[in-house]
This record gives sequence, C-alpha cells and structure tokens, in this order.
Amino acid sequence: MHPIPDPVPSDATLPSRVDAVVIGGGIAGVAAAYFLAKKGHSVALLEKGQIAGEQSSRNWGWCRTQNRDQRELPLQLLSMELWETLSRETAEDLGFRRNGLIYVTKSESELATWSNWIDMARQYQVRNTVLSPAAAKRLTPGNEQDWIGGIHAPTDGRAEPTMAAPRLARAARALGVSVHQNCAVRGVDVVGGKVAGVVTERGRIAADVVLCAAGAWSSMLLRRHGIDLPQAGIRSTVFATTPGPEVTPGGLVTPDFTLSRRLDGSYIVAAQNRGRLEVTPQGVRYARQFWPTFKERRKSLRMGVGRSFVTGPEAIARKWSFDAPTPFERHRVYAPPADRGVAGPALAKVIASYPALSGIGIGGLWAGWIDVTPDSIPVISAIDQLPGLFLATGFSGHGFGIGPGAGRLAADIVAGDTPSVDPHAFRYARLVDGSVLGKPGMM
Repeated sequence: MHPIPDPVPSDATLPSRVDAVVIGGGIAGVAAAYFLAKKGHSVALLEKGQIAGEQSSRNWGWCRTQNRDQRELPLQLLSMELWETLSRETAEDLGFRRNGLIYVTKSESELATWSNWIDMARQYQVRNTVLSPAAAKRLTPGNEQDWIGGIHAPTDGRAEPTMAAPRLARAARALGVSVHQNCAVRGVDVVGGKVAGVVTERGRIAADVVLCAAGAWSSMLLRRHGIDLPQAGIRSTVFATTPGPEVTPGGLVTPDFTLSRRLDGSYIVAAQNRGRLEVTPQGVRYARQFWPTFKERRKSLRMGVGRSFVTGPEAIARKWSFDAPTPFERHRVYAPPADRGVAGPALAKVIASYPALSGIGIGGLWAGWIDVTPDSIPVISAIDQLPGLFLATGFSGHGFGIGPGAGRLAADIVAGDTPSVDPHAFRYARLVDGSVLGKPGMM
C-alpha cells in the first residue's frame, strides 16, 4: 500500500483572477506557491488529484548534498537551509531531520567516484568525509558485511514525504493561497499570443502568469500548446518495512539496498538497480535526446513495455478540447503498478545484513513514476515562446530534497526578482536549442 499523504483542505470556490496560477501540488509547486504568497502575490494552486499524491509522497525522503550534480549543488544548499527555516516559520513539522547519510561500498571505482565528488564539493563548503574501512564498519553497527570504505554526509538528512508538501500547502493556504484539489487544469488560456490564465474542469481563472509544476504530466500539457519538453519516465518500486530497531539513524546506501529510517520506526527500502524504463509513445518521440543518458545508465535500468504505453502521462493523447474531460481527469493520482518481485529478495538482504531486523516484515509496497530530462537536471525557467508561462519540472528522481529551493527559485523567476541562485543551468531553452547538455551527473 502506498503511504497516504496528510490531508489538505481545499477552497470551495475558484477565484476569478489571481496574480499567478501554479499547476501541480508536488513539493516544488507547493513551495513556489508559498514563496509567491510571501512576496505578496495572489496565487491559486491547482492539483488534479491530491497534494503530494504522486511522486512527492512516493520517494525516499532524502535531502542530500552528497553525489548531487554539480549544477544542482547551489540549489540544494539553499534547500537545506529552507528545510530548517520552513519548519520554524510555518510552525509545521515537515519531518525534516539532519540525521546524516552514509554510503558504504566494496568497489574501488565507486569509492573513487564518491571521493572525487567530495573534492569538487569543497568549493561549496560541503564537508562530507571519506571513510576508511574501519570507520565505515563503525558507522554501520550490526551489519554483518565488511567494506573497503565509504562516505559520511553528517549534515544531510531526510524529511517525511507524506508530511512535507501537504503541511507546506497548509502553510501556503494560511498566507492566502487558494488551494484546489481534484481540479484538473485542461490547458493554458492564451490571448494575443501570451498567457491570460488557465481553463480548469471547474471553470476559468484569469492570470498573467502560469507556473507548470506538473511533474511527469508537464510534457503532455505543454505539447497541447505546441511546446516541446523532452521528458521520459522511469518506474521505480520501493517498499516500507514494519517498525523495527534502529540500525541507522538516517539513510544508508549499500551495494545491495538503500535503507531510510522513518519517524515511525519503519524503514523505506529500495533495491539497487531496479528502475524500469518503459517504452512509451512519448519515450519514442524523444528517444534521440535521451540516447546519451541511456547509454550512460543502462546498467542500472531494466526495459520493457507496460500499460504506460496506452495510459498515463506518456501515452498517446490527441489534441483535446477544453470543454470535455482530459487525460488529467482520468488519472487523478497516477499509481503505476509496483514490481512485486522486488520486496522479498531485498528484505532478505536487509535481514541478512542486519540480524537485529529479523522480526520486520513488509509494511507497504508501491511504485512511483520518475520524470527525467535528457541531462537529468530540472527545468526552472520561463518559456519565451509563450510569454507568461514558466516551468518547474523534470527533477529526475532527486526533486524531493531540492523541492523547497526549486520552489523559491521558481517564485523568484516568476516574480521578476533577483534569483536566489544562478538559474542558467535550469533554462528551458537548453533542451530545444541544440545546446551541448553534457554528461548527466550522479543520481
């Protein structure tokens, strides 16, 4: 069973006009709405299902600097500050704890890659450390295996995916944001070649700016308006255990599994190298742009054809009318099927590594749909070909931890304020103007 996000009240009546509409109730969209409201803008936050119903509640909850793509690192450092300040200023516990992350390995090449990252990150004042074999063993007490070394990121941590976006949405609502769940945006209202608002299933909202933070659905929505967004999806299965003894206070990466301690005493477990790349019409459309990334990461992916070929965010969707139900209404919360073959073997490896956990079982199993860009970093940008339209999407499997900073940066760009960090790497144009995208960074 998928974890249920905290409930968020919805406003009953659509506003006739706001300064800004935010499409999508994941962590980035919610944070953008919150920061726009703090800047004094009137905002409507629209979500086709429920706040955090899709990937923002289906992830590991990690808030990390370690192994970030260098282009994302300033944004992640901003996010780490915001995770703490948001909990204080909203009086909402977002579940954020700096409990540290530990990476251990038996691979010399993997350890060298991680160590090189630490050397790079010193210029950003990141003080993560390389672990000796003895130190790696000391930081994994109770684990039956031996390591050649590892990495300790003591100021990294995690937040609770079921709590973070919903509670921040409640705080945004307290600032005056109008929140509307089960209210799909059918399209952007365009008048005179620029944004004039949005058309929803409940009616029109006038606005001079629209921020699309629709996650995996962004490419389909933009394509309806003749705008290309190269975007692909990876189906990832994770599971939660039943509560058990604490063997690691935060997050742990081993060669066989990733373990994340939750506030209720259970763990989120992800088996290594079990992402599934499914062949879809949208995937075929953008195959050329994704080929370099696929070659780089194909060892960590499985391929196949599933029901995502005919349903969901990457299926064929003909140009629809704004006067009738759209694909967004047919998928209030997109829940791809979990790979049921993952949990049993992964749990067995966890228990073999940690005999103290021999009494735990499987408490829930679910899958998420991770939207990725060709260079595996997000788009946080204006779209020049349609004035008034902005994007915050394509977070490529590491958007939860970076969500507060992404929302802050998006709000800065939408408001025309000085950006919190340099947004150049996240510009939309790079994906469509022939720019050399470079090698994708570490996941």
